[in-house]
Amino acid sequence: MEHIKIMQAIQWIEDELLPSLCVNSESSDDPVVASGIPQGWQLLGTGNYAAVVARGDSPWIAKVYARNRPGLDEEAEVYRRLGPHPAYAACYYKGDGYLILKRLYGTNLYDCLLHGISIPPSVIRDVDEALAYARSRGLNPRDIHGKNIFNDKGKGKVVDVSDFLLEGSDHVWRDTRQAYHWIYRPISAVCTIRLSEPMLERLRKLYRRFRKRSRHEH
Repeated sequence: MEHIKIMQAIQWIEDELLPSLCVNSESSDDPVVASGIPQGWQLLGTGNYAAVVARGDSPWIAKVYARNRPGLDEEAEVYRRLGPHPAYAACYYKGDGYLILKRLYGTNLYDCLLHGISIPPSVIRDVDEALAYARSRGLNPRDIHGKNIFNDKGKGKVVDVSDFLLEGSDHVWRDTRQAYHWIYRPISAVCTIRLSEPMLERLRKLYRRFRKRSRHEH
């Protein structure tokens, strides 16, 4: 973004958004709750640490962290190391409790399942390539699940890199990819897959319990 446009975005965020926005996190295992979004802004999504908000059709978004959740400085560093790549956003600015990021477009895989939108193999291939690229930049991709991947007309985008500085492997992408190839593709070849939100939430929480149990066993 040009310097003048960044300055304008900072002013809008600090004068319009932050005075009324409240981002609360009661558990690191569940998405934050965002309230007080001013007129002209829209909530694009929530993660376990932050909310993503956009002003109209602007080509940037504000990622606002909950006060009691870490990770902002680390996420900015990840974007610095990544540099330009078609599957990732870019960080334009780091503010007090928020980042200004390039806006990525598409539908996350969670919503694809919710609305019956087809997920082609090219999305999975693009994400595989993007994660390999991140590793080549000295990063350790983690927490790559259905809500953190966009299907942009068959192109895969990774929309959350906040855990890429952590050590170890959480196997989330491995499990997601296996579920795609072993379950999603065979069924989608026969019929459209559309799951209700309660069903998706039950599956999400069941998988989290499975992961926790696996960590304890190892």
